[in-house]
Amino acid sequence: MEVKAVFGERLRELRLKAGLQQNELGEKLGLSSNGVGMMERGHRGTTIEKVVLLAKYFHVSADYLLGITDDPTWRGAEEKAD
Repeated sequence: MEVKAVFGERLRELRLKAGLQQNELGEKLGLSSNGVGMMERGHRGTTIEKVVLLAKYFHVSADYLLGITDDPTWRGAEEKAD
């Protein structure tokens, strides 16, 4: 399966699970609801920065979003306290 298709399916699944509308997620990403919809349908890619933002927001690994693994577990280092 193409990376854009896997990414889009997983993005949609995570968005729905979080109870967000496309426009709500778009506001968090700086995109329109149409832009989010195009990503979900695999008609639009995104930047590395937005993949990282999405991974942090949904607390899943970027590898999961990109279809490299089927394990969504976040294994990132905990952010350091100031």
